[in-house]
Amino acid sequence: MIIDLTGRRAVVSGSSAGIGRAIAEGLARAGASVVINGRGGERVGAALREMRAAMPNAKLDGIAADLATAEGAAAFVAEAADADILVNNLGTAIPRAFQDLKDEDWLGLFQTNVMSGVRMSRHYLPAMVKRGWGRVVFISSESAVNIPKEMIDYGMTKMAQLAISRGLAESVAGSGVTVNAVLPGPTRSEGLSRYIKMAAESQGVTQEVVEQQFLTRFRPSSLIKRFATTEEVANMVVYVCSEQASATTGAALRVDGGVVRFAA
Repeated sequence: MIIDLTGRRAVVSGSSAGIGRAIAEGLARAGASVVINGRGGERVGAALREMRAAMPNAKLDGIAADLATAEGAAAFVAEAADADILVNNLGTAIPRAFQDLKDEDWLGLFQTNVMSGVRMSRHYLPAMVKRGWGRVVFISSESAVNIPKEMIDYGMTKMAQLAISRGLAESVAGSGVTVNAVLPGPTRSEGLSRYIKMAAESQGVTQEVVEQQFLTRFRPSSLIKRFATTEEVANMVVYVCSEQASATTGAALRVDGGVVRFAA
């Protein structure tokens, strides 16, 4: 299968590193012009330099904006007014016990993980529908259906993304625009890798050993028995954004290594 996104413009939120960065690179390699995003100008600039060095012919731009705020989203869309492809990747997680979570923790995580995608979709979706073609993808998580007791607030936000993506898909039925959610499992992304590295150093073992400890303790149902790579997650997203995926919409597509123990 040859995926060709030449002539398409893509916006990927939270894409200066990790899964978002891999998605942006995958879309660029498929020919799309890509706008990457991060909160800080230094991080966005560094990511752009590295990506341009690796892909000299890619069409890349970067916008620093905090999409967890209405003001940041407005500033972003003022610079990137239109897109054919929107990947709502921005998200974060902080493992904390339920009793330690304050109201502001719940609300802050909801703004980052959920409202950022709501704001971006609200802006870009109408023009996609008017043109009769578009792709919107929410990067959810297997934690949406496998709620982790150590991150209940995170699971809540990821389930909310599934509700929004399905609802939006139904709202644009027959328009030529598809809306889907992708659910990664444990992935060697920047945030989780940082935790794994710190744990490995404190125990005096390799990162591979700590990854296996993590899977045994928190995700024993994994079928691949390893962390996924960011590229493996990006591959699914690039496909969903392609012309070849025109009949895939309203779906929750798992790249979880088989962690979730049901077939649908």
